[in-house]
Amino acid sequence: MARPPALPVEDKLHIVLSILAGESTIAAAARKHGLSEQTIGNWKKQFIQGGREGLSGTARTERATARESALKAEIDNLRAALDEVRVQLRVWMNSEEQAFPSRTLR
Repeated sequence: MARPPALPVEDKLHIVLSILAGESTIAAAARKHGLSEQTIGNWKKQFIQGGREGLSGTARTERATARESALKAEIDNLRAALDEVRVQLRVWMNSEEQAFPSRTLR
């Protein structure tokens, strides 16, 4: 069964607000728009959770900043590891050149 095309955010918002205002039930909205009750229930939960986060001060920007900090730290660790491997490779290549003369020198 093919998935129905995604509704624009404005349509989702209208559906959720009509449910919260008591103008419609989840079941009625699902029938009217050809969606599952679970889908509309999920939208309602997401809407309420987003409002809570916005009002509590733990907005997405704060979570994004924490995620960015963690990613930057990981990048720094990976760069340090890469630098270490580069140094080890140079040492290994230099020791190989001294231990075994190249064919052009024979």
